[in-house]
Amino acid sequence: MVTSAPSTSAAAGQVPGAWDLALDGFLGHLADERRCSPHTVRAYAGDLRSLATFCAGRGVEDPRSITLAVLRGWLAELSGLGSSRATLARRSAAARSFTSWCEQRGLMESDPGERLASPQVSQVLPAVLDAHEAAALMDHAAVAADDGSPVGLRDSAMVELLYGTGIRVSELCGLDRADVDRRERVLLVRGKGDRERTVPFGGPAARALDGWWEVREALANARSGDALLLGVRGGRVDPRTVRTVVHRLAREAGVTDLAPHGLRHSAATHVLEGGADLRSVQELLGHASLATTQRYTHVSVERLRASYVQAHPRAVSEDSAS
Repeated sequence: MVTSAPSTSAAAGQVPGAWDLALDGFLGHLADERRCSPHTVRAYAGDLRSLATFCAGRGVEDPRSITLAVLRGWLAELSGLGSSRATLARRSAAARSFTSWCEQRGLMESDPGERLASPQVSQVLPAVLDAHEAAALMDHAAVAADDGSPVGLRDSAMVELLYGTGIRVSELCGLDRADVDRRERVLLVRGKGDRERTVPFGGPAARALDGWWEVREALANARSGDALLLGVRGGRVDPRTVRTVVHRLAREAGVTDLAPHGLRHSAATHVLEGGADLRSVQELLGHASLATTQRYTHVSVERLRASYVQAHPRAVSEDSAS
């Protein structure tokens, strides 16, 4: 957490007490109410302390005085110091979440972060996220839904279900409310060839679903039917919308960019790395052939090999050492 400190010079890395109080409140909200991981809370703390230090150095000693111009000036300075586009995107997302929270708590009269754009990050589609990146993406989606907007809560439910269950984007879009057993925390999923399977989901996905469930009617209309996830016009959400949401949230969270299928791939890899057997993963993913599931073991072995080569003192061959 950010500790309270009197107003001193920005060069000393300290910020005025008004900033410390606001940052403490926001970081406490992330940890206690949003249940973000310690890693994510530390990342937000670092990003927002950078903003607070920048503001204090320019006489903005209270978050109430932040303007859009100040936020843009902060990002411009970071860019000039060599920050990557991914870092700038993550920090702008942190600033938007903070200013939105401040407005909701009455600490700001209006939200200057609403109009702060994220720098575009080059589109790179990796095989998987690592565990820290996956947690950061899920946490960012939850924080972005703090304003209680139906779209934000829907988006958080989307990514939690994709990563938490490993289902395909088409399967996600095809879910009806009746397919969700919220008490037992399982989904009835219709996969390729119209094959049905039951897939469990965990606490984070359950909380995200509960949040969406409460506001679903705000988007529902005659076109909605029993669809679980809805688009802004009330119809069943489509795969293109899901892809757009996943890319945007990954960019804002500052993690490696990926498509929805990358979350499925990440889920399978992490479950295998956690010790699950191939047959269980095959059933979870709905693969007709075990050979399809076995490709994920290649990723796990390669990650293990990379860690071994980096860490083991006997991993370097004589040829490469000479």
